[in-house]
Amino acid sequence: MRTFADFGNDLYTGKRSIDFVGRQKTWYTVSLVLLVLAAIGLFGRGLNVGLEFKGGSEFRVSSVSNLDNFEARGKQAVGTVETGSDVIVTKTGTNTVRVQTEKFQNTKVTDQVKSALAREFSVGQNQISANIIGPSWGASVSQKAIKALIVFLVLVSLVLAAYFRTWKMSVSALIALAHDLVITVGIYALAGFEVTPASVIGFLTILGYSLYDTVVVFDKVRENTLAAEGNGRLSYSQAANQAVNQTLVRSINTSVVALLPVATILVIGKFLLGPGTLLDLSLALFVGIAVGTYSSIFIATPVLADLREREPAMKELKKRALRYQAAQARRAGTDSPAGDPLTQEGANGTGVQDTRDTVHASSGSGTAGGRPVHHYVQTGPRNQPRRPPKSKR
Repeated sequence: MRTFADFGNDLYTGKRSIDFVGRQKTWYTVSLVLLVLAAIGLFGRGLNVGLEFKGGSEFRVSSVSNLDNFEARGKQAVGTVETGSDVIVTKTGTNTVRVQTEKFQNTKVTDQVKSALAREFSVGQNQISANIIGPSWGASVSQKAIKALIVFLVLVSLVLAAYFRTWKMSVSALIALAHDLVITVGIYALAGFEVTPASVIGFLTILGYSLYDTVVVFDKVRENTLAAEGNGRLSYSQAANQAVNQTLVRSINTSVVALLPVATILVIGKFLLGPGTLLDLSLALFVGIAVGTYSSIFIATPVLADLREREPAMKELKKRALRYQAAQARRAGTDSPAGDPLTQEGANGTGVQDTRDTVHASSGSGTAGGRPVHHYVQTGPRNQPRRPPKSKR
């Protein structure tokens, strides 16, 4: 019985391969659909911003013994004091009711609401806390978050460009980051999840996680590309696809290990603690980690391959790889793959085969007649000039 570890080993050694890069149009289509849905949620329904961003009053009624119909009772209590007010009533923890309303103009109305809630839930006024939050606090948090995001993206671009020695990897990683952020925020808008400062912190956190997973894949892409440029056996896209396969199991394991504790916190926050900072943060992390794992596998590397395949050096590498693979197919007794560059070169008037690319050994040597030979050694019959006949004396 084969295990998941055996599956991962097959992917790493190349015994089994999933064509992630070759099917990039499929992944782009899936992402396009998700981005359209996110745009509908953002521009159609809009974000459900929390009290910290729009301002208002918050009342917390603790030690409530009877929670039957707490939502309707909370709205009714506020309605006896301030009619027409937008009231949101939720349960936090096991016996606490949170009531959010619009910002009242004076403290007298606030005291009257506290008295009404105390009578409705049969608690003392000392068990009710009232907080007034202005919208300027949420706006300040948003501005600082945007500044932090800009600084983060600039530093990430510089570090990636310096580490991988190409700006195209920076661009690919940033595209994946933007993909993750837009889809995550769009899911919040579509589902009507409340956006709080804790959610904003979660959004910034998932960018770092997504980038970490992408850098791991890109590092393997660089390693495979250097090997491919040395032996000419794989094109850039094939080397990149091999890197995704080799890191696939690691990405899945890392994501599962990260998602399990976050999911646990999410369940506890939803069913035991109720709305609050812990629930908001865990929800953003759960959605973001899942989307970030998807983008690292299906978006970042295919985009990178599309960008680099246009380089002259990578086009030449692709020709070398096709020549090598065509030679291997002929040696195995199978038909040459479609688009064999040997046929194309013959049509262009060259028709020259580089025997160095057909040798099956990474060390630069092969076999001929069962004995090892160097790749510069000619394995076929040599055309030697005839020696002049000896003159008779």
